[in-house]
Amino acid sequence: MADHARQPESLIDKIVEKIPGHHDSSSSSSESDSDDKFNPFGSAKAKVYRLFGREKPVHKVLGGGKPADVFLWRNKKISASVLGGATALWVFFELLEYHLVTLVCHILILSLAVLFLWSNVSTFINKSPPHIPQVGLPEDFVLEVVSAVRIELNNALAVLRDIASGRDLKSFLSVISGLWVLSIVGNWCNFLTLFYVVFVLLHTIPVLYEKYDDQIDSFAEKAMIEIKKQYAVFDAKVLSKIPKGPLKEKKKD
Repeated sequence: MADHARQPESLIDKIVEKIPGHHDSSSSSSESDSDDKFNPFGSAKAKVYRLFGREKPVHKVLGGGKPADVFLWRNKKISASVLGGATALWVFFELLEYHLVTLVCHILILSLAVLFLWSNVSTFINKSPPHIPQVGLPEDFVLEVVSAVRIELNNALAVLRDIASGRDLKSFLSVISGLWVLSIVGNWCNFLTLFYVVFVLLHTIPVLYEKYDDQIDSFAEKAMIEIKKQYAVFDAKVLSKIPKGPLKEKKKD
C-alpha cells in the first residue's frame, strides 16, 4: 500500500521534470536563494559611508534656507557679492588698518551730508526731496535672535560641564585637542582674519564637497579606519591605565 501511495508522486515528479524550463527556473531560484544566503546585503543596497554620519543632502545639513543657497552658490551673483563684501571689509580693517568705529563714523558723515545737501538743494532745482525710509528693528526678530543665542550658549555650557565631569575621556581629549589647535591658530592671526578665513572656507568647502562627495567620503572612510586603529592602540597602552572618575551617580533609595 505504501508503494502504491508513493507511485503517483514519483510519476508526477518525472512528468514535471520533463517540462522545458522547469529545471532552469528551479536551478535559478536555488542559485538566487544561495546567493541571498551568502550575500550579507541581500537585495538591499549596501550602505554608503558618509562623512560625519551625514544622511541628508549638504543643502539640508546647512539649514536648507537662504544661507545654504549662499554657501552652495545657488545664486552666483548673491554669493559673489557676499564674499566680495566680506573681502572688502577684511581689506579695510586688516590691510588698511581701518578701525570699525572710524569706518562707521565716516559712512554716517558721508550719508548724512549727502542727504542733507540733497534735501536743501531740491527746493532750488524744483525737485522732490529724497525719501528717507523709517528704519527700525522689529521686536519679534530681536527676541528670536536673542533666544536662539541663549539656547546655543546653554547647550555649549552643558556640553562643557558634562566633559569636565570626567564621564567621557574621548570627548575630553577631543575638546582639549581642538582648543589647543585653535590657540595655535590664534597666535598666527587675529580674530578678524580668523573669522574671514572661516567665512571663505564656508563658501568653498561645502560646494566642493557637494560636487565631489563620493571621492571625499571614500577617502574619509579610509582615514577614519586608520584613526580608529591608532586610537585603539593608544587606548590600550595609555588611556586604559588612567584612573577614571565615577561614571554614574549612585541611585537614591
